[in-house]
Amino acid sequence: MQRDFVRYKAFTRRAALLGGGQLVLVSALAGRMYYLQVLQSDHYAMLADENRISLRLVPPVRGHIVDRHGRPMAVNRINYRVVIVPEQTPDVEGTLDAFSAIVPVGDHSRQRILREISRKRPFVPVTIHENLNWEEVARIEVNAPDLPGVMIDVGQTRHYPPVDSVAHVLGYVAPVAESELTGNPLLELPGFRIGKSGIEKTYDLALRGKGGTSQVEVNAVGRVIREISRDPGRPGQDLALTLDLELQKYAIERLGPEAGAVVVIDVHAGDILAMASTPGFDPNAFNRGLTQRQWRRLVSDPRGPLHNKAISGQYAPGSTFKMMVALAGLESGIVSQYHRVFCRGYITLGNARFHCWKRGGHGWMSMVPGITQSCDVYFYDVARRVGIHRIADMATRFGYGKALGIDLPGEKDGLMPTAEWKLATIDEPWQQGETLVTGIGQGYVLATPLQLATVEARLVNGGRLVIPHLARDIVKPGEAAPRPEPEFPAIEVSEASLAVVTKAMKAVVNSPRGTAYRSRISEPDMAMGGKTGTSQVRRITKSERLAGIRKNEDKPWEERDHALFLGYAPVDAPRYAVAVVVEHGGGGSKMAAPIARDVLLETQRRAPAAALARVPGRAPVSRAEG
Repeated sequence: MQRDFVRYKAFTRRAALLGGGQLVLVSALAGRMYYLQVLQSDHYAMLADENRISLRLVPPVRGHIVDRHGRPMAVNRINYRVVIVPEQTPDVEGTLDAFSAIVPVGDHSRQRILREISRKRPFVPVTIHENLNWEEVARIEVNAPDLPGVMIDVGQTRHYPPVDSVAHVLGYVAPVAESELTGNPLLELPGFRIGKSGIEKTYDLALRGKGGTSQVEVNAVGRVIREISRDPGRPGQDLALTLDLELQKYAIERLGPEAGAVVVIDVHAGDILAMASTPGFDPNAFNRGLTQRQWRRLVSDPRGPLHNKAISGQYAPGSTFKMMVALAGLESGIVSQYHRVFCRGYITLGNARFHCWKRGGHGWMSMVPGITQSCDVYFYDVARRVGIHRIADMATRFGYGKALGIDLPGEKDGLMPTAEWKLATIDEPWQQGETLVTGIGQGYVLATPLQLATVEARLVNGGRLVIPHLARDIVKPGEAAPRPEPEFPAIEVSEASLAVVTKAMKAVVNSPRGTAYRSRISEPDMAMGGKTGTSQVRRITKSERLAGIRKNEDKPWEERDHALFLGYAPVDAPRYAVAVVVEHGGGGSKMAAPIARDVLLETQRRAPAAALARVPGRAPVSRAEG
């Protein structure tokens, strides 16, 4: 009995210990469950939501670009594209093979896809194909179960309705290059594009806008169930340019197959009304993606379709530079408008002859007839008397030799040579013969068509330092009053000297002996003035001159003279200035002057200076934002 009691007592003790241990374990478990479900409930609810809810970046809508009348020049279109998320497919190469059986993917595109996958994070989608048609979208959707990680994405793509007429001004957008990644996640989105050239590049940040977010519910395999919320972000700002699109198209049409540029400026406001450069290119091709063959054809074209000749083409101004020489002589007091020189067809300096364009010469010339008939000998003499320093000083005041700061990338400075420049650059002293050839706009002096148009504007607007520009503020619907014209500082040149030059430019076109008389405008209220120019691209040798090989038709295209013309209208109340440069076009009076006449006539008929862009704007766009 006693033994049984002892055994029972031992069993009871063990049971108590076991029960106590179980109680401790249950209490610990209950405490842990209380901690997790009550005290940490918010934390784990958030983690559960993060597994269930995916936050995605939404690209903003890029702002539109319109002309001064509100006509669209750069807009957006719906773009169906297909992307792949690397972390959602076990075999990227196998998935690409399966996709290629549905929509072909070339070797170059395949290499690009694999390269992007290797440098991006595995959850970042990579674009496989863009601009899909509806049939291709349907085939991909039907085969979706066999394409893990592949999905259709609907976005927007840039479209340029005018195609090549404003390609050099607008530029184009293209995918972000690896060197352009800044850590901004927006730049890593599939199909996201940024401005690569032109206005698209200058004002890229303003046009780009700010990205938004989308919260979507996904299942365990990452498939989207539904969208919970969306913040569209801030769309890019619309931008109105000073261009008149129809005038721009006309200038391109008037240049035709020639390589060259036309720039039209409002002489008082500085608005660029047309900036044409030919040949052009299709900016939509860069958005779609160029093939290697297309790219090689563009870059190898000797006429330079990718170059905006209006701001990056640098040409000897030829006889259009003679107004600067005349002003330098008048303002220095070294010569007057009545200074006379006898032209026998050449002038001698030492043992060298400097020839006039007219064989046999012009006879006695003073300043106004010298400009009217473009006598080279007259300006050889004036340049020799005035000197390179005074000529360079006057030309620099009007805009030669320095970029104008236009709101486009790629503008060149041109060149206004001086003795100091030559010594520093070539390590040779300046020669007096170089002063003579500078006097007729040859030698080292270079200018862009934009500089030439600006110089002409400053000559005829009363000597005001007008600054050319392309972007103007957005105007909201209902506003009808044009912007007040800015006040530009005066150039240090007398009204009397300007009057002599403008009188001569009027005679160039409207006098029977003027070099552009055949290109005059017959309507009195629209008559123009101007100056012809022909710049040699190579020196004519003595043997060629003796053999009579002087005509451009006798030379290969690349050795022919450039044709230039600077003009303005109306002649008695200037409002518009134009510069025309035709590469290897021959004589300025024969090729460039008729183009300038037609463009100025069309400009006056359209009267774009009085037009006001009426577009639905969000806010003014400033260059600082871009």
